[in-house]
Amino acid sequence: MNEQQKRYCVIGAGSSGVCAAKTILDTGSNVTIYERNNQIGGTWVYTDEVGTDRYGLPVHTSMYDSLKTNLPKEVMGFPDFEMPSQDASYVRWDEVLQFIRDYSDHYGVTKWIAFEHLVEEVKPAPEGTDGWNVTVRHLPSGKVSTETFNFVLICNGHYHTPVVPPYPGGECFLGKQLHSHDYRKSDIFKDQLVLVIGAGPSGTDLTLEAAKMATTVYFSHHVPEKLKQLIFPANVLQVPDVLRILPDSVEFVDGSQYPVTIIFYCTGYRYSFPFLHSDCEVQVDDNWVRPLYKHLLNINHPTMAFIGLPFYVCATHMFELQARFCVQFYNGRIPMPSKEEMLLDHEREMNERWSKGLKKRQAHMMGAQYQGQYYKSLADRARIEPIPKVMTDMHIDSSRRKKEDLQHYRNDTYRIVDNNTFVKCDISELHQRRELM
Repeated sequence: MNEQQKRYCVIGAGSSGVCAAKTILDTGSNVTIYERNNQIGGTWVYTDEVGTDRYGLPVHTSMYDSLKTNLPKEVMGFPDFEMPSQDASYVRWDEVLQFIRDYSDHYGVTKWIAFEHLVEEVKPAPEGTDGWNVTVRHLPSGKVSTETFNFVLICNGHYHTPVVPPYPGGECFLGKQLHSHDYRKSDIFKDQLVLVIGAGPSGTDLTLEAAKMATTVYFSHHVPEKLKQLIFPANVLQVPDVLRILPDSVEFVDGSQYPVTIIFYCTGYRYSFPFLHSDCEVQVDDNWVRPLYKHLLNINHPTMAFIGLPFYVCATHMFELQARFCVQFYNGRIPMPSKEEMLLDHEREMNERWSKGLKKRQAHMMGAQYQGQYYKSLADRARIEPIPKVMTDMHIDSSRRKKEDLQHYRNDTYRIVDNNTFVKCDISELHQRRELM
């Protein structure tokens, strides 16, 4: 079968989906991108809607109105298509959204997107037939159809299905409870007593958001002592884990108790693929998606790939590397790894993670410890160009600076010198230099 006859399905037209589709189009193959929304952007699309949309489906995006990136834009471009130049390195969500749309238009991806098409089921094609049956519903008309593809790349993101931990007494709370997924604007915190639960990236950022408007913010977490070094505004009090929720207050595991009017869950998301038929033989166990080869290929059916599962990564560059990895095998440039090779690699890596004390929910976590070696393993195995070292170095530096100076790290300005080097200064220094010139 020649390249033009091979049919690829991409699920989702966010940044990973349009990137995967661009990589596929570069090979001369056909691609259909199914997107349940009416526009490109995935989680970067802002809407005031929460709960369900006009079709009765859960709202996909978790974007809030004042969000700025927590990584410098210099890390967030694609190879050969960088984010537009400007002084600031940390940019607004709408600038990222426009960038994704410009990328899709520039590379001719947009015309291949079937908007307002909900993927209802992905199932292996009948025995003796190669590929996948993908059943979709056209939302405006309700029409259901099934197409057959050789390859399926799942790019539906993992910031759309919120996790809300149960606490004793939660159902009796008289104030407001919401998850960060449903947060849009900070005026809901005005003059409130807010409890933020969770110390991930959204928990720390949204504690700052709430502190601008709230009377007091209680920041509850169970992470190591180092987080207590974060410097918050004076109206933020760090507290331990929640023991129980009372009608108008919360009691913590150290016995302390504080009045609270809003409980704000920044407790993360669940990896969710409701369209996968059980015959796809993929399990999600406390956010461990398995069995996958290099966090990517479905070992039981390797013509299915998951783009973008790893977190604490240079996301856009990783999407592009993962997509190039897939097409190397899918277009026959190099032979597909054997099932035995994939299983051995999977078991080796997972056992290494478990031996270091990681939990299942950290199965796809990268960060400073793992991301560099992960990118290298993909590039080496597929014989493709790796991600430039400067990207990983900037990502690690930005993460370090966030821990050092949560309130001001976004003033840092990064500039790439070459594939191995970056320079950095404070944005105010940049403006002062300009004034002196």
